[in-house]
Amino acid sequence: MRITQGEDFCAACVMGFLTKLPHSYALSPDAAAFLDRRSPMCIAGIHDFLAAPEFVALVFQDPAGAVRRGGAPGLANVAPDHPIWVRFARAMGPFMALDAKLVAEHAGDAPPRRVLDISASHGLYGIAFGKRFPECRITGLDWSAVVAVARENAAAAGMADRYDTIAGDAFKVAWGEGYDWVLVPNFLHHFDAPSCTAILRRAHAALSPGGRVAIVEWVPNEDRISPLVPALFAMTMLLTTPGGATYTAPELAAILADAGFSSPEVTPLVPTPLTLLVARAQ
Repeated sequence: MRITQGEDFCAACVMGFLTKLPHSYALSPDAAAFLDRRSPMCIAGIHDFLAAPEFVALVFQDPAGAVRRGGAPGLANVAPDHPIWVRFARAMGPFMALDAKLVAEHAGDAPPRRVLDISASHGLYGIAFGKRFPECRITGLDWSAVVAVARENAAAAGMADRYDTIAGDAFKVAWGEGYDWVLVPNFLHHFDAPSCTAILRRAHAALSPGGRVAIVEWVPNEDRISPLVPALFAMTMLLTTPGGATYTAPELAAILADAGFSSPEVTPLVPTPLTLLVARAQ
């Protein structure tokens, strides 16, 4: 892609989004990969959710009040069948594709038979396991309108015949049992610690003996001001949830222990800002 307008693009060159050619401008390699809609790695669609009027109104309507109260109704007030959740699932898929692939790569070599993906959304975490382990059967759990997006993505990945779904509230609906892995990606930060313990106890009950839970989260250091992106994400949770937070690795380890799991293996998902924690059911 070449762009032929003039000096207005100089700032974009300085920031690395464009490269300057003798008589025109072109996308830099990174910009071409992540901002060109023809690229399979394009994440430009994320603005469909982050800039959605409903989301902007929730986040910015009363930030000072959220700080004073220690939380906000925010997204908790949005009905499960609201179109914004489908928009979220479609927008966030490309953004999480690399993280999903990295999680599956850290699953070891023993092929799982059954994997449950909690709050599946776009379904890419479970689908990544299905791609790596061709005999594995995946189940995605989310609201009915959202889990339909996961089914679409599974079909596009050639996995329609081994992708099952459960529709409903992860705290209430039956999960089944006998899973080798339960995936909990980008979910715990929406809730307070007791709620996180409750959901992980459900994961423990759903696993086969020795089964593993995989948690993907924005994990700040114990100083809570680094690394930059996970530390800043705490403010997003403050402004959009009643009791959500980012948790440090020791805090997540304590929650896992309360739910019956072993001490987790903690792996930064470099080059992304997310962290993987894997623990076995005891």
